[in-house]
Amino acid sequence: MGKPIKIEMCIMGKSSMQWLIYAILSAITAALVAIFGKMGLEGVDSVTASGIRAGVMFAVIVVLMLFTGKMQIAATLDSKSLFYIFLGGLAGAASWIFYFLALQYGKVSQVASIDRLSVVFVIIFAALFLAEKITLPVALGVALMTAGAIIIALA
Repeated sequence: MGKPIKIEMCIMGKSSMQWLIYAILSAITAALVAIFGKMGLEGVDSVTASGIRAGVMFAVIVVLMLFTGKMQIAATLDSKSLFYIFLGGLAGAASWIFYFLALQYGKVSQVASIDRLSVVFVIIFAALFLAEKITLPVALGVALMTAGAIIIALA
């Protein structure tokens, strides 16, 4: 295939703010998942929709791994990394199935707002399992995010 290319956002090079660009792009594409998912669920059960979505994602990621020369790295991962990646895959699959089930029965704006409470759970789990500190500003943000999600969901 020739020399693998390095696919990274080169908008501003390596900087301390590069994470923000990726996070914003993640938020935008996650929003499109909700919109396209809701549109695609018309007449389709949520498990089938999740399976098709997972297949598309798998194919795109395998092509990306091949294109960037990262496929051989998978064979070198240690068992601890593989274990946690596997658990993350299980959690991701469960998340998609529950998300699409929720989209099937609820308004996309309500489902998405409650789904974004995952940030609140991430902060709590990071404190419990990764010893990350919850500062007063973070706790306030968590409270505001929770209140906002509930307000949107009840609207």
